[in-house]
Amino acid sequence: MTRDASIVELADWLQTPPGRYLLAWEQLRLDAAVADRFGFHALQLGLPELDALRANRMPQRWLAQDGQEQRPAARVVLRCDFDALPFESNSLDLIVLPHALELARDPHRTLREVERVLRPEGRVVINGFNPASLWGLRQNLGRLFGARHRLFMPRTGDFIGYWRLRDWLRLLSFEVEAAQFGGYAPPLRSDKWLQRWSWIERIGQRWWPVLGAVYFVVAVKRVHGMRLIGLAKRSKRAAQAAPAVVTQVGHHTHQQQTQKHR
Repeated sequence: MTRDASIVELADWLQTPPGRYLLAWEQLRLDAAVADRFGFHALQLGLPELDALRANRMPQRWLAQDGQEQRPAARVVLRCDFDALPFESNSLDLIVLPHALELARDPHRTLREVERVLRPEGRVVINGFNPASLWGLRQNLGRLFGARHRLFMPRTGDFIGYWRLRDWLRLLSFEVEAAQFGGYAPPLRSDKWLQRWSWIERIGQRWWPVLGAVYFVVAVKRVHGMRLIGLAKRSKRAAQAAPAVVTQVGHHTHQQQTQKHR
């Protein structure tokens, strides 16, 4: 399956009962996570079906879509490659990746690019499918038996496990600030039965917290200061944050943010 087909399949799957079930859980967690994040520039990478920044109050909020995606959404204001973001280094305060790493050509490179454009102490929010869950088990059984119709979740390639993601973040000097799991209901295809099993969410979070169908991670970019040693002591200068620069907006417009903020 091509990457573009995987993106389309994920968008279609989110319209199914299990897709809507997880989407509702993710929307609630995102609203709570971004509401009190302050700064000037926030960016959502992919998945227009989820309005990840609707509760955020930063003056500049962008929704980016991959430049190869053939189905542009109405809310998209920026089209670019996620592993080559058109922003200056250390220029963004918040980046949300709702399943973006699973759809990326190179998830390592995409995450490195996110680290590059985030300011020190900036936050990244990541949603992903958890392979160590009942939903992931059903998906793997469908792949094992080679029956396409038995696949329960979208075929977006290999899902990135939670602990694997934590290792990647640690290597890039991110510190995980919060992590949650959701989707403990059995992998059912009916709205009626998924709602009947919704009571298990609270039990799952308490007794088997890392086995939810999706995970939600908030990490902060830490930059350790350097101590200069020498005969002369240099005076400290207040660091001025680099402005966010958008070099490609939509299909035909070119926009540049040139305001500098302390």
